[in-house]
Amino acid sequence: MQVIGKLKIYITTLSFLSLMSGGFLATSVSASEINSVRLWRAPDNTRIVFDVSGNINYHVFQLDNPRRLVIDIANISQPPLLDHLNLKSSPIAKVRSAKRNGKDLRVVLELKAQISPKHFTLKANEQYSNRLVVDLFDKKRTTSRSVEEVVEQSDRKIIIAIDAGHGGEDPGALGPKRIREKNIALQIARRLDNLFDKDPSYDGVLVRSGDYYLAHRKRTQIARNNQADFFISIHADAFTDSRAYGASVYALSNKGATSEAARYLAKNQNNADLIGGASTLNLGDKDKMLAGVLLDLSMTATMNSSLEAGQHVLKQMGSVARLHKKKVEQAGFLVLKSPDIPSLLIETGFISNPKEARQLSSATYQQRMAKAIYNGLDQYYSKQPPEGTLLAKIIDRKPRRYIVARGDTLSEISAQYKISMTRIMRYNKMSSSTIRVGQEIAIPGR
Repeated sequence: MQVIGKLKIYITTLSFLSLMSGGFLATSVSASEINSVRLWRAPDNTRIVFDVSGNINYHVFQLDNPRRLVIDIANISQPPLLDHLNLKSSPIAKVRSAKRNGKDLRVVLELKAQISPKHFTLKANEQYSNRLVVDLFDKKRTTSRSVEEVVEQSDRKIIIAIDAGHGGEDPGALGPKRIREKNIALQIARRLDNLFDKDPSYDGVLVRSGDYYLAHRKRTQIARNNQADFFISIHADAFTDSRAYGASVYALSNKGATSEAARYLAKNQNNADLIGGASTLNLGDKDKMLAGVLLDLSMTATMNSSLEAGQHVLKQMGSVARLHKKKVEQAGFLVLKSPDIPSLLIETGFISNPKEARQLSSATYQQRMAKAIYNGLDQYYSKQPPEGTLLAKIIDRKPRRYIVARGDTLSEISAQYKISMTRIMRYNKMSSSTIRVGQEIAIPGR
């Protein structure tokens, strides 16, 4: 018993000395393999992902003169291929690797700029093996403005934040012929951004402008930093049954999903943060009751606005695509949980449906879908433009256009804009109140 006790103390001491010296202990006797190394560049950080076949035991540290980041990974059988990594626009000048102690791997990132590193491991999921993720955050000088320098804008544009779902190592849903949701979402988002930018009353802001991952909280923070009036998240749906079809519009629900499909979808979309390794918002230092009351008050107003805008968008989308549901659904999407910005999540169709996958891959169809979303939001804001915006001034003086959607009647349009049918018909030189889908009607200024 004494021998065993001494042996335990000896092993513990060796473990402690190994960790103190900057080393590590392998958790598995058999060597692991690095299957691939991927690099993604975002506007303010660079992410490197090591896909490892077995357990991951690693150590990361920085060195100066010259500036380097060293990544030691224990018990790796072969050095990985690194020549394919695109280092352009990243703070990395060069990447090199070599065996260390005969069984471990050392990867050295030669840096050309200051960075703040963050690293963590992720367990295997249905898409990837175990991963080591290393984020290099850019260090930038920040400047602050005094209160006197902040001038309230007048005649400003309405800012629409357009979020392309997924990105980077999170491809989203995969369709036939390996069509990726992240690519479809970005293509539609860019087309929608272009439509808003062409309208002098609006300014589109792309939340994700390239193929990189953003956590859900980061997406809403980008919208908030740009003082967005509205947040739209673009996605392409998927289901185990390839016959499922139709486009959908979702707003946030505080009380849970309004249908099983919405609940299933919200769970899958929220799990994207598990794929990307994002942390959740921590409100542990706040008074729970006060935080809850304030959040509920704020979210009630934004949800009402989201639902009203969603009805306009859904109606316009119904003129382009088959609808999965004919009403705006509600679910607990994390990306929509912004208490001060009305938000919608738009599923442009089922990428798992072969017919809809072909449509979503078509530039023509993407443009029609983007136009429908734009028309829906424009109609929403034409009814109630934010005070102090250029649109509010234009509406007081000039007519606005309305694109007729399926189910519209002239009497309903008249009621929406609080302008008589007679005035609308006279202004548009209409001989009858009959309207057709896709027809453009001018709404007289007030």
